[in-house]
Amino acid sequence: MSSTKPAPFNVKKFLSQINGGKTSLTVRKKQMIFAQGDPADAVFYLQAGQVRLTVLSEQGKEAIIALLEAGAFLGEGALTGQQRCMSTARAEVDSTLIRIDKQEMIRVLQDEPSFSTVFLEYVLARNVRIQEDLVDQLFNSSEKRLARILLLLANFGKEGKPEPVVAQVSQEVLAEMIGTTRSRVSFFMNKFRKLGFIEYNGGLHVHSSLLNIVLHD
Repeated sequence: MSSTKPAPFNVKKFLSQINGGKTSLTVRKKQMIFAQGDPADAVFYLQAGQVRLTVLSEQGKEAIIALLEAGAFLGEGALTGQQRCMSTARAEVDSTLIRIDKQEMIRVLQDEPSFSTVFLEYVLARNVRIQEDLVDQLFNSSEKRLARILLLLANFGKEGKPEPVVAQVSQEVLAEMIGTTRSRVSFFMNKFRKLGFIEYNGGLHVHSSLLNIVLHD
């Protein structure tokens, strides 16, 4: 007797059905969603688009800490007792989000086990990614860091998406993400193209062979 695999929990549909404590947002490219230092009083769910997270040091130096795609949560630090946002979120492209008030988010996490599981899995995966990023910055060359970022942006290794097209990300943004100069990024991108690891054909295509750069000692 065959069993039917249950459909995955639909976060977008679930959040759209919440009554009260939420707001639907449409933000234009480069528009700010929240700023570093703002009250941490809500969690955001990115329905469509792309969001850049940055932090600004006391010396005025800005660093990109993440590029988030559809399905990501933002501002989850509000649930851990943070009083102020630790980063600035800005739309990279036109995007839509759902803003959930902190108390409403706590309520739905308590009342809906399936949603709580999805959210916990996201937070744990994000934590692992942060640790990997730190190791990458400490021990890998800028060439390896660039290759890894391109593979991540291309969702390498995710089921059903072996070699997708990377969203339009400028070389300036890539340079900020890996901590190097735009000229170095340009040099490595040309190198990757000549080796056949990437190609430009109506957009940037990343091939799984780019993994050779990451694995090469």
